[in-house]
Amino acid sequence: MANSLRSEVIKLYKNLLYLGREYPKGADYFRSRLKAAFLKNKDETDPEKIKQLIARGEFVIKELEALYFLRKYRAMKQRYYSNDKP
Repeated sequence: MANSLRSEVIKLYKNLLYLGREYPKGADYFRSRLKAAFLKNKDETDPEKIKQLIARGEFVIKELEALYFLRKYRAMKQRYYSNDKP
C-alpha cells in the first residue's frame, strides 16, 4: 500500500473512531465493528480497491453525521414544540 493511501486509511479510521463515541448502540459496539471491518480488508493491496473502500468509509462518515444531526434535531424539536395540536 502506498504511503499516501496508508495515511488516508489511518485518518479514516481515526475519524470513524471519533464519530463512534456517540453511536446509539454504544462506543464499544461501534469500535468492535469498526475494527472487524478494517481487519477484514487489511491484506488488500490493489490501490483501486483501497480507494473504493476509502470512499465507502467516507460515505459511512456522512451517514453517521446525518444520524447525529437528526438526533439533535429531534431533541430540539421535542424541547421547543409541544405535541398538542389545536
